[in-house]
Amino acid sequence: MTTTPHPPARAGRREWTALGVLMLPLLLVSMDVSVLYFAIPAISADLEPSATEQLWIFDIYGFVLAGLLMTMGSLGDRIGRRRLLLIGAAAFGTASLLAAYANSAETLIAARALLGIGGATLMPSTMALVRTMFTDPGQRAKAIGLWSGVMTAGIALGSVLSGVLVEHFWWGSVFLVNLPAMVMLLVLGPLLLPESRNPHPGRFDWLSVPLSMAAVLPVIYGLKELASEGWNVRYALAVSAGLLFAALFVHRQRTAASPLIAPELFRRPGFSPALVLNLVAAFGMMGSAYFTTQYIQSVLDKSPLEAALWSLLPSVPIGLAAPVSAQLVQRGVPRGHVVGGGFAVTACGYVLLALTGTDSLWLLLAACAVLACGVVTVMSLVVDLAMSAAPVEKAGAASSLMETGTEFGGALSMAFLGSIGTAVYRHEIPASAPTAAQETLGGALAVAGRMPGRAGDALATAAREAFTSGMHAAAVTGTVLMAVAAAAAAVTLRRVRGTEDAGRADQLSSSGV
Repeated sequence: MTTTPHPPARAGRREWTALGVLMLPLLLVSMDVSVLYFAIPAISADLEPSATEQLWIFDIYGFVLAGLLMTMGSLGDRIGRRRLLLIGAAAFGTASLLAAYANSAETLIAARALLGIGGATLMPSTMALVRTMFTDPGQRAKAIGLWSGVMTAGIALGSVLSGVLVEHFWWGSVFLVNLPAMVMLLVLGPLLLPESRNPHPGRFDWLSVPLSMAAVLPVIYGLKELASEGWNVRYALAVSAGLLFAALFVHRQRTAASPLIAPELFRRPGFSPALVLNLVAAFGMMGSAYFTTQYIQSVLDKSPLEAALWSLLPSVPIGLAAPVSAQLVQRGVPRGHVVGGGFAVTACGYVLLALTGTDSLWLLLAACAVLACGVVTVMSLVVDLAMSAAPVEKAGAASSLMETGTEFGGALSMAFLGSIGTAVYRHEIPASAPTAAQETLGGALAVAGRMPGRAGDALATAAREAFTSGMHAAAVTGTVLMAVAAAAAAVTLRRVRGTEDAGRADQLSSSGV
């Protein structure tokens, strides 16, 4: 006698309302990556931080966030994702209040670090809860598409919001905006969000926590510094040290009785390809942003607030990309074809970027829109694939791995494509230009501003043309890489079959979770 498993229950109004509540912390966590963009000058004038302290004020949030994602994802699987989400919301709100009224650079750095800890609890918890609430594959794909779109939009919105708030209030207001959303999450979360955890988590592997941080932080730090400062032995050693600790971390996960990240995740059909493709998509997104933000401000000579407002336009069509891609998959188009198509669209965005001149605002915005639509298409589908492949009891760990891969992809793209652009810029800039002008576009424009008449104009024009040439070289490289990724995705994902069915079986076998 055989029994036929019941189809997954479809989410109703309660689950979709809960998803709206989950979008609040996700939006704020992604916004905090860029929310200091316009607030730094006011903070510098008020708190008078040193150059090193100013860098830490800006960077500590992202470093702590990236370093703790895997730890917090695994912790949520053990103690409960809703519980960890609410703990993180309380920590995020408290840290926001502390940051808003910080009276010293040291206090603000500490508050930003606490914000990073809170953010690391919120991001994997939200995705794991989406995996728990939406068991129907079609609904889950739509929910994850919304999740991806909100995360992408939050980064663009953060800089604009900070500009508006700093212009009308004081710099601490960029942190206070977090409080109403965190209070709403703390009130509505217990009412709308289900609790879920791994029923048999095993002992928490404390040794893996410092190993994971030692693996992630030096690599991301080294790659970002190589992108901004150029080649330096110290940064290369940081990356090497991180890779060494990464090898130790992997060895620990393979040999520990209760590892932080279960190796069996990588044996699930589709999970490993999804992880790699998500990293490549992040590479495509951040590599372009590295150049386009500088182009709008320094080549087109827009003010920071003007640049941020213009940058919002390409995010408008992003909201359509994820739902359309999910519909295509549900209508029977192979996932590999749609993901490959997303990478092909991203490559087209890079082609448009390679065609921009030194006065091509609308062409640049079109390139950004096309590129972003391609990236969101890829990310929404591969995240859905990974979360469908992962067992429900390990949803937090799976989510944290995807988000850590996003951090790695972004840092790697800025280092790799940024190095290409910098090399071309230094080759194109006249050898007779001052040393500062030969290093960066910003340095060249600063020098040009101090030079008289036509000499300053000539240097500024040469620097803008050299930067644009560097952006072209990086865009051509990005085009080739995204085209290769399109072919690889189509071939790799063609072999992945039945992942949604495996996900349904996991849901049925884990009905007590």
